[in-house]
Amino acid sequence: MKKNIVLTGFMGTGKSAVGRELSRMLGMKLVELDEEIEKAEGMAIREIFSRYGEGYFRDRETEMVKRFSRDEGVVISTGGGVVLREENMTALREKGIIVCLWAEPETILSRTGGSDERPLLNVDNPEEKIRELLDYRRPFYEKADIMIITDNKTPFEIAQEIAKYYRGGR
Repeated sequence: MKKNIVLTGFMGTGKSAVGRELSRMLGMKLVELDEEIEKAEGMAIREIFSRYGEGYFRDRETEMVKRFSRDEGVVISTGGGVVLREENMTALREKGIIVCLWAEPETILSRTGGSDERPLLNVDNPEEKIRELLDYRRPFYEKADIMIITDNKTPFEIAQEIAKYYRGGR
């Protein structure tokens, strides 16, 4: 069985960009869970949040996790909150290596700032919200097989690190 590479981590840590690099580098199909949810629902994530709330979104996310975690040899880029449900992580870990991308709040803010595509950051003080969410989610992210700090690294450099780990060159 060819294992999946599952990219987890907070928004703005580079999951999508690194996923594209890994897919190209290793010749593996890339599955963007958020894009799959948008396709299935026929609307953007921010619209799903605003219309139906975070709980509804998390349920759709879990459906997609269960669907795509059955595949083999794919790169799965998850949304930042996928780690919050143990059933998601159990399904993803069954055939996958869990990689957490980590960045400092300042890096995340600079990468996500000015975007209205991030419903959880549509608040008065986004940096404070980032810190609060990171503090809460850190124990969940730390359950990954490998954590990679993405501050001051290119998606290519990060993908190289993951590819080396994936190939057994830990």
